[in-house]
Amino acid sequence: MASSSVSPTKIGGSRIVILTEGKTDPLTAKTANVLLRYRAEDIVAILDSTQAGKRAEELLGVGGDTPIVGSLDEVDAPDTLLIGVATAGGKIPAEWLEVCHDAVKRGMCLVSGMHQFLSSDPQLSAAAAAAGVAIHDVRKNSEHEVATRQGIDERCLRVLTVGQDCSVGKMVAALEVARGLQAAGVDAKFVATGQTGIMVEGDGLPIDCVVSDFVNGAVENLVRANQHHEVMLFEGQATITHPRFSGVSAGLLHGCNPHGMILCYEAGRTTIRGMDHLALPTLKSVAEAYEHLAAFGHPAKIIGVAMNSRRLTADEAEAERARMRAEFQVPVADPIRHGPGELVDAVRALLASHRG
Repeated sequence: MASSSVSPTKIGGSRIVILTEGKTDPLTAKTANVLLRYRAEDIVAILDSTQAGKRAEELLGVGGDTPIVGSLDEVDAPDTLLIGVATAGGKIPAEWLEVCHDAVKRGMCLVSGMHQFLSSDPQLSAAAAAAGVAIHDVRKNSEHEVATRQGIDERCLRVLTVGQDCSVGKMVAALEVARGLQAAGVDAKFVATGQTGIMVEGDGLPIDCVVSDFVNGAVENLVRANQHHEVMLFEGQATITHPRFSGVSAGLLHGCNPHGMILCYEAGRTTIRGMDHLALPTLKSVAEAYEHLAAFGHPAKIIGVAMNSRRLTADEAEAERARMRAEFQVPVADPIRHGPGELVDAVRALLASHRG
């Protein structure tokens, strides 16, 4: 299959201020964290008056000397205000809307991945139109097709990152493996299925904001749109065992029907994110559940484990890695700490097998 020459479209400008007011931590400000890692050249500041004067690296572990400021007055010629948090429910605090109005008056465009659409606010929408600036609600979509299981080119290998829980590194694993494959000369495509991934890649679909009947069909549309590549790395969402979000995860699984899966987890986490009164199911049981459920669409096995070892020391991470290798008998790596090499090799081995 020929490689595509089409470049993804950037969302937002080249002088982005990320709004994380009062929520500048690695999990809540996941969007900010990822954009600082993958679009650092476009980020000029983090806006959080409660942490003004600090640097992004201090609070988020990425971003180096990117300043945290208390006001847009402190930023030279910003062109975009981007909401950099991901919260359950996706509601925008009222005081943040005031910041958005201020940004629009300064001629800045707005980018949001929240479920509450900025463009649905009549006053803000009118102000943006008057100022000639754009509002980009990344989660807004008009998907309305059910799945058909037709028009799928099986020559393109489909790999999905799946997780033990929310916010364990599924997107980062998919991005790192896709880029590792590209560096190795494989025509690989990262397929974004959430708002942050779309902001990084410039295309994709926010499946958690698709009407439930149409999730599988919407993911099928992503398959058909990208199957001219050799490999698609689908960004996973939540997990099929999460009490809140399992429906999205199941629809993604049966919409993309992967040939293989990379299992993602955070070492040291013991309870379900957002529901600390509930213990996480074992990683082994999650893996078995995914393989069982996948088989109703397309048989797929776990081909590698992506470990998020942010809570561990280097020595602890190596011990955990050895334990996971022994338990799962597949390559195991933290894509950031260890690099994605072993997981890239696992996908390449599956690709070779797929080609027969």
